Amino acid sequence: MKSRPKIGHVGELAILTEAKHAVEFAGDGMPAVLSTPNLIGFLERTAREAIAPCLDADERSVGMEIELRHLAPTPIGQTVRCSARIITVEDRKVTFQIEARDQHELIARGLHKRAIIRTGSFTRRVQEKSA
Repeated sequence: MKSRPKIGHVGELAILTEAKHAVEFAGDGMPAVLSTPNLIGFLERTAREAIAPCLDADERSVGMEIELRHLAPTPIGQTVRCSARIITVEDRKVTFQIEARDQHELIARGLHKRAIIRTGSFTRRVQEKSA
């Protein structure tokens, strides 16, 4: 690592929701709202980008755990503002407190843990499993 991620550092990301982010079962009386899997993706991206400046060129962070409460629906077309605040750093594992809000309210809250990996060894491990 270039530098150790700092506890308290907050990463933020604003994403305009689109039709591709909607629940698969929208229609037949069900409104098009942001799906939980896409929301998780937004929050993971926020955390990943928050610590990216701390990493060496041959390092990346990968998600390893998420605990999330999806509290409220967000209509497609609204902007979701995500935040990921570093709360612990243990060796090569970073834990974030994550939140997402739409234009009206808090829509999600939870914890997310990422592992910092070396791309070379990670690629070798994937190739061994693929063989």
